[in-house]
Amino acid sequence: MNKRFYTRSFIIVAIIIMLSSFYHLPYYVSKPGMAKELEPIIEVENGYEEEGSFMLTTVRMGKANIYAYLIAKMSKYQDLHPVEDIRAEDETDEEYNVRQLYLMDSSKLSAIEVAYKKAGLPVEFNYRGVYVLNVLPDMPADGILEPADRIYAVDGTEFESSQQFIDLVASKEEGDEIMLTYERNGRTEEAALTVDLLPQTKKPGVGISLVDDKEIKVEPKVKVDSSDIGGPSAGFMFSLEIYNQLVEEDLTRGYEIAGTGTMSSDGTIGRIGGIEQKVVAADKAGAEFFFAPNENNAENSNYLEASAAADDIDTEMKIVPVDTFDDAIEYLLALEEK
Repeated sequence: MNKRFYTRSFIIVAIIIMLSSFYHLPYYVSKPGMAKELEPIIEVENGYEEEGSFMLTTVRMGKANIYAYLIAKMSKYQDLHPVEDIRAEDETDEEYNVRQLYLMDSSKLSAIEVAYKKAGLPVEFNYRGVYVLNVLPDMPADGILEPADRIYAVDGTEFESSQQFIDLVASKEEGDEIMLTYERNGRTEEAALTVDLLPQTKKPGVGISLVDDKEIKVEPKVKVDSSDIGGPSAGFMFSLEIYNQLVEEDLTRGYEIAGTGTMSSDGTIGRIGGIEQKVVAADKAGAEFFFAPNENNAENSNYLEASAAADDIDTEMKIVPVDTFDDAIEYLLALEEK
């Protein structure tokens, strides 16, 4: 009898544990990810090779169940983030993922632009319309358009930027019908929508948040395989790797160099989240230098956060403050070859 009781109790407890692992709390957990060598995922046509390597760093992010929550509470380099700090209000999982992929694509464009201009090579853009990031509930586009759709014509009139799209729609009256031409999964679609007033601005619209969709045109061609990476924080390291393949002099000097930071088209390196966790990831990967956004000596800069984490884990990896792409190039040119 006791044996049956204990067996049943064990099974019940096991089922409860299994089911509770599928119940998510209103938090995300972030933890150190990996430091990934960039040369295998970036290829400049006929580009130069390097002795060392540039590495991007990542943070692993996922929804928290009760066990992940408890582990994060007890772990120094795992952080808990309320859902509202990660996702916008009413943003679905699909919309969040699309936003992260767009941010990555945007960071690639800026990285390519900065690297090619620094190398003295021409850069051109081909504007393809607007890219749908979010669809507002209970608005005309709800249930018709989807995140990642690319809209390129209104009533048969093609446009090249988000501002042109906004102006075209804003020229309509509430209740007017417009025909949108868009692309989804490689197929051209059309949808008739009735213009409504946007809740916040009270201006005519269809209820989408959007950004410019454009492709960059450069020679020599460059390919960046970022299919498994989201967000904008790899932009700066992308630019270093691309530039290093464009120029004959090897900027790695034979070292393992990691780092992080957004990249603006003017060469400014921007703040990112989770830099302490990225320092941990870079140290585990054997990086010898780590570039961190200095934010013009801000009191709580990424650089100071990275330096504190480096001291805490007692790494020999050198933390280097950078504000611009040129700062990083200047530092690398001054390094002695390994």
